[in-house]
Amino acid sequence: MIRTLIIEDEKPAARKLERMLSLFPEIELVAKIESVEEGVEWFTNNDHPQLIFSDIVLGDGLSFDIFEKIATKAFIIYTTAFDQYTLKAFKLNSIDYLLKPILDEDLSGAIEKFKSFLPDDNSGNVQEIKQLIKKDKTTLSRILVKIGYNLKIVQTHEVSCFFSENKIVYLQTSERSYPSDFTLDELEEVLDEKKFFRVNRQFIINSDYIKNIHTSPNYKVELNFQPAEEITVSRDRVKDFKDWLVGN
Repeated sequence: MIRTLIIEDEKPAARKLERMLSLFPEIELVAKIESVEEGVEWFTNNDHPQLIFSDIVLGDGLSFDIFEKIATKAFIIYTTAFDQYTLKAFKLNSIDYLLKPILDEDLSGAIEKFKSFLPDDNSGNVQEIKQLIKKDKTTLSRILVKIGYNLKIVQTHEVSCFFSENKIVYLQTSERSYPSDFTLDELEEVLDEKKFFRVNRQFIINSDYIKNIHTSPNYKVELNFQPAEEITVSRDRVKDFKDWLVGN
């Protein structure tokens, strides 16, 4: 049996997930948590589960706050409506990341992924399992951006490039550029490396939007949609850039 915990502050969502998990005979639900405060108290006073299904945004904070206060060896499948937290999730024992509404096939796949990381005797080195998870991590598919007092979801396939300017990282679409909460280093870890490439310290580009590539005197990339500044491939990145283009 897999001892499992649900962290979810929306009661209908918690009940739905509980019903979905009841279809898996190997899952043993040990508790349901609704807040950061309750979570810290529960983990302090109870044996930790093997697997956690956790929403990210709770009424009194982020579920990350629980695991930053209480160390746990449990693995976490995050469930949320937005995936701008992907990077932090994978740094906190995350084995998968399910976007709401959760589909049956996605839930089943996440559970099977967790089981595949476990040896037959349910032992295993946590660090070894983490390395396997890192190799199999989910890539960022959409980003939540703020426009004044409004929020907008931008699909990463709509982004021609990410670029830094005055210590802020922006994403460029056909409409305009939007500020993000990421750094370029963080984005490198969670973007699809088949589509996105870091050409220099300032730009990550999307291969789907490459319009032209000049090779003399330097490698310069033109995108269908880009900021005013030229995009030049760093000399030490030219070989990797050409290999990436062939791979795409």
